Amino acid sequence: MLRVESLKKSFDRFLAVDGATLEVAAGEVVAVIGPNGAGKTTLFNLITGQLAPTSGAIWFKEENIAGLPPHRVCRRGISRSYQVVNIFHRLTVFENVQVAVLSHRHKTFNILKPAKLMAVGETRQILDSVGLLDKAEMTSGALSHGDQKVLEIGIALGNRPELLILDEPTAGMSPEETAVTLRLMKRLSGELGLTILFCEHDMGMVFSIANQIMVMQHGGTIIQGPPDDVRNNQLVREAYLGGADECSV
Repeated sequence: MLRVESLKKSFDRFLAVDGATLEVAAGEVVAVIGPNGAGKTTLFNLITGQLAPTSGAIWFKEENIAGLPPHRVCRRGISRSYQVVNIFHRLTVFENVQVAVLSHRHKTFNILKPAKLMAVGETRQILDSVGLLDKAEMTSGALSHGDQKVLEIGIALGNRPELLILDEPTAGMSPEETAVTLRLMKRLSGELGLTILFCEHDMGMVFSIANQIMVMQHGGTIIQGPPDDVRNNQLVREAYLGGADECSV
C-alpha cells in the first residue's frame, strides 16, 4: 500500500531524513521507532504532505504522492493523528468527528441544511467504534488527555482512510489509558482491517502489536522486519534499544 524510497528532507544543511525507506502492506500494523531526533515525525510529515521532500519517492497504491498538499493526500486515503493533540476544544466530541465526516462527504459548504442533522449515523458509529459514544455531547476540551488522543483517532477515521498514521498515540497517557488505546488499535486492525503506521516510544506496546518494525537513526533506516528480527539485530541494540536487557520485550 505504501512504499517510501530513498527519501530525503533537508533544512538548510541539516538532513532530518536521509535516505529513509519503508514498506507498508495492506492490513499490516507497522511501527517506526528510533531515538529522539531520528526523523520519525518528519517522515510522517513528508508522507502526509505537511512537508515536501528534497528528493525521493512516496508511493501510495502505486501513485507517487511526494509533494502533494495534505488535503490531496487525505483525499487519496491517508489520515493521521499528531504528537500534540489536534482537536477543536470548544466543539463537542460529536461535532469534532462530524466535521471530519462532512469534509469527507464534500458537505462542508451546504448552507441549505443544518449541520447538526447531517451524517449523524456515521458519526455515532465512529464514536462507538473508538469507545466515546457515551461522551458524544461533552465539550472536547473537558475530556481527559487519553480521551482527547482517542478522539483524534476518531476524527481521523471520519475521513474513511485506508491508511491510518498515528504519531505517538499513547504519549502522556497513564498505563490504563495506554491499554485502552492498544486495544483500540488492535480492534481497528483486526475487526476493520485498517492498515496502521505508527511511531511510539513504548517498546512493550510496539512489540505486542506491530507486524513489522522499521528502525530509524540519523534520518535513515537501519532495518525493517518482523519484531524478532529487529529485537535480535545488533545495530538496533547499539543504536536504540541499548542492549540485550532492553530488547527482551
